[in-house]
Amino acid sequence: MELVFINPQDAIRVIAESIGREARRQLVGEVIRAWVDEIPEPELVGQYSRTLAALDDNDLSMLAAWHASMEVGQPLANREFLVRVFPTLGENRREAMKIAAGFRGDDAFDAGVAEEQALQAVLPHLSRESAELIVQEALELYCWDRLGSEN
Repeated sequence: MELVFINPQDAIRVIAESIGREARRQLVGEVIRAWVDEIPEPELVGQYSRTLAALDDNDLSMLAAWHASMEVGQPLANREFLVRVFPTLGENRREAMKIAAGFRGDDAFDAGVAEEQALQAVLPHLSRESAELIVQEALELYCWDRLGSEN
């Protein structure tokens, strides 16, 4: 019998507060990627559009370069173009969303926005199953961090 005293989302928050900056950045990235995987299909384009709205020109250029690798035509580093071609990416749409959300997360992280704010925004939207998988990864990050990573 397994006893559980804390829900997975809270466990992720506790572990995030207990690890160093690089491990925390990786954990937040895992949470964001899990969130993207759970976005309902009808909401994906809208989420992508909102995510792109927060990106700077450098991030848009890198995202356009990724689009170029998908051979969707000559990509332009502007929001309108990237949103317009998003549906043509087929099964690669979620990967594009993960990249864009990762840029947004990195920008927030670099700007000093607390990881807690990022976690508060995303964790409530994760299913229990996804959160439990992330707890396992968080525990591995905790061990990696505590056993002497260069942090």
